[in-house]
Amino acid sequence: MSRNKKKIWLTATASTLLVIGSILYLLADRYLIEHVEVVVTDEAPAAEASSGTETSADTSTASSSELSPDAAETELEEVPSTQAEQPAVSDDWSYKDENVSLSIEQVQTGSGSDTITYFVADVVLEDSSSLRTAFAKDSFGRNIIENTSTIASGKNAIFAINGDYYGFRDNGVIIRNGTLFRDEPARDALALFADGSLQTYNEEEMSSEELLQNGVTNTFSFGPILVSDGQVATNLDQVTIDTNFGNRSIEDANPRTGIGMIAPNHYVFVVVDGRSRGYSRGMTLNEFAALFQELGATEAYNLDGGGSSTMYFNGRVVNSPQGKGEERGVSDIIYIGA
Repeated sequence: MSRNKKKIWLTATASTLLVIGSILYLLADRYLIEHVEVVVTDEAPAAEASSGTETSADTSTASSSELSPDAAETELEEVPSTQAEQPAVSDDWSYKDENVSLSIEQVQTGSGSDTITYFVADVVLEDSSSLRTAFAKDSFGRNIIENTSTIASGKNAIFAINGDYYGFRDNGVIIRNGTLFRDEPARDALALFADGSLQTYNEEEMSSEELLQNGVTNTFSFGPILVSDGQVATNLDQVTIDTNFGNRSIEDANPRTGIGMIAPNHYVFVVVDGRSRGYSRGMTLNEFAALFQELGATEAYNLDGGGSSTMYFNGRVVNSPQGKGEERGVSDIIYIGA
């Protein structure tokens, strides 16, 4: 090989490697490298989230340590005496205390390659404050993941399911525990309000400011809407999920996770296993929506599914994620606190 040809070859090889390296870095940056935008702790919830919208705790009543001794004594005297809280009662499939009543049922239908196995958690709360959300590693951002069970156990959760995997996207309206973290309207979403009600809505038709003024506590941006005003959504077989490599249908049978409301503070959480022949093939979106209607849900919403679909209860994962009992890391969970 002549010196000029060798030089051209080396230059071309170096350029090719540079291009490949750049592509690999961009892919790693998009899918692998953690990008923490906000760190959230139980002691100091983030009020300076990316939207710039601030939330604050109710400070109308000072703590007893901030009062004068006489005032503190007076306030303590005014607190009515209450009976001791009743201890929680639980077993492998149910839990009950003064604020939470929860029962889980495992259901299996069909046979052979058409077998479907799913889990339904029926939850009744005294008030919506027991229904909470949490981020992986207590951080909001991209590519920050932990197993559902890890996040749940870190919050002493009684019960948890995976959330909407907000970290996969850079759009959507993300409000968690009253704080607005992202305000990029893009799709149909789900809102949970302080009165315990769930409402499906279009992010581009209802502003985050309006949601917060109306008492929203959490929003989820995945979809699609399964049930609205008691009616099953139509054209679910036409729904596509946005990815970097083009849209693809998600109607086919897959593992699923969803949340529905029967009445304010009365919810049904459903996790469907799949991709395991003879155990569970998963559900189509139409089957999933019909199930929520059958369970009595007036509103229901599809959350992240596939390998993410996980139900956690009292220290264990009750379903079989990915059809193998192997959890996949997720960016967030919805959970019930004691």
